[in-house]
Amino acid sequence: MLGTIRPDPTGLERDVDGGLVMYVSLSSLTFRTEGQAGKPDVPIQAGKPDVPRNRPMLNRRQMLQQAGAGFGMVGLAGALNGLEAGEATPALPHFTPKAKRVIFLFMNGAPSHVDTFDPKPALAKYEGSQPTGELYRKNEGSGYMPSPFKFRAHGESGVVMSELLSKLAKHADDLCVLRSMHTNVPNHEPGLLVMNSGNQQPVRPSLGSWCSYGLGTENENLPGFVVLCPGLPVVGPQLWSSSFLPGEHQGMSVDTNDMQVDKLVANLNHPRLTRAQQQRQLEFLGKLNQLHREQRAGEAALDAQIRAMELAFNMQREASAAFDVSREPVAIREMYGRTAFGQSCLLARRLCENGVRFVQVYYVAKNEKQPWDTHSDNNKRHRDLCADSDRATAALLTDLKARGMLEDTLVIWGGEFGRTPYAQLDKKKDYAKAGRDHHHTGFSMLLAGGGVRGGMMYGSTDEFGMNAVENRVHVHDLHATILHLMGIDHKRLTYRYSGRDFRLTDVHGEVVRGVLS
Repeated sequence: MLGTIRPDPTGLERDVDGGLVMYVSLSSLTFRTEGQAGKPDVPIQAGKPDVPRNRPMLNRRQMLQQAGAGFGMVGLAGALNGLEAGEATPALPHFTPKAKRVIFLFMNGAPSHVDTFDPKPALAKYEGSQPTGELYRKNEGSGYMPSPFKFRAHGESGVVMSELLSKLAKHADDLCVLRSMHTNVPNHEPGLLVMNSGNQQPVRPSLGSWCSYGLGTENENLPGFVVLCPGLPVVGPQLWSSSFLPGEHQGMSVDTNDMQVDKLVANLNHPRLTRAQQQRQLEFLGKLNQLHREQRAGEAALDAQIRAMELAFNMQREASAAFDVSREPVAIREMYGRTAFGQSCLLARRLCENGVRFVQVYYVAKNEKQPWDTHSDNNKRHRDLCADSDRATAALLTDLKARGMLEDTLVIWGGEFGRTPYAQLDKKKDYAKAGRDHHHTGFSMLLAGGGVRGGMMYGSTDEFGMNAVENRVHVHDLHATILHLMGIDHKRLTYRYSGRDFRLTDVHGEVVRGVLS
């Protein structure tokens, strides 16, 4: 049963809990003794208590040493070890960056490479034949399934793309198609984690958090990492978690189902106080926070919370403009499309324009966590999904280029893996509505702008699209390349935690220099 907490006549605070008395110094406050009848209370400075000699005081370190046979020090040692990492942001960039910011368009569920960027005529020739070799999951479909969509070369460079991406094809000479991607496993949860954090377990910081930690934000009144997400993807917030990095580098998640500013970012306007009154309130709270911090030196979580609250106040003015897509001309809004994904892409451009370092747009819906997961009716669903994604992505590239931003903005398009070149049938065995299963040993992703060579198809898969065979690019290599384009050596961007130095690429990853401009 909890006891009461009240000022003690010595200037210490008394916490009585089941008979245990603990005295904790409150050096920054002044209390008054309880006066006797007919006598005034006497003020006592808490920082200079007259402590009786028979009441020894223990500091926190001594208490941890003596309590529980000293095992309390184990936890303290771990905490102090974390502080060794140096809470300060490292001195970056390591070299001149080609990209100042990143927009990652994430197709949740995994799009099919053989229906978008990687044509495989052999699938028609061997239609119905069963794939050979070792498969991650036994094929229970009807064998190889050709794409019904036509492919042709586009632009002066001749980048080959599907008819599903007709608007994006107009930017062919700005695109770098990675045709030789591969990852660890073809399951959504670990696949999403690897693509977003470089590790299959939900214990590491996300890509955006690493970029924010390394480079910070160009605008102190906005977060360095923003996530635009009109629904909750599989795995959820761990995909933009800062994990053991300082909390200020966590992605700020924004629900883009309703594009009104006060719906995107809640509590931008105080219901009663003016900004000047809020500023005075913030200054007062800042003094209290400083007193609190001085007694708790080195507590990163506390510092992160204080910075988050200060950022929230600063965002009141800045976010009102940056998040307001209604300020855009009608023609621009129509160019992106009035879908959640289209308007999210427009908002991503506005945020980057206002100094946000890393913006991730997840292609999800309020009631659909992974729209691109086409286990059934692959052809129809890809036609519908690509129509939306193609329009918005092409509009983003057009808009960035018109504003002179594409050259230093890296745009990434892709999912957690690809889809099988062979069919997947449901219980009805209806081939007309066949789907494609998960596929991780060969798939495609798209890069544009930000120091990437345009008009390029890099790497290749085998004749069926089963395995990456030429210039193979693992997700770790992609991450290393993204950091490199932002001026960061992926091997030198580290954070000490739990006794070792961690990095986004762990002990893996090589920069894909063949795609650099």
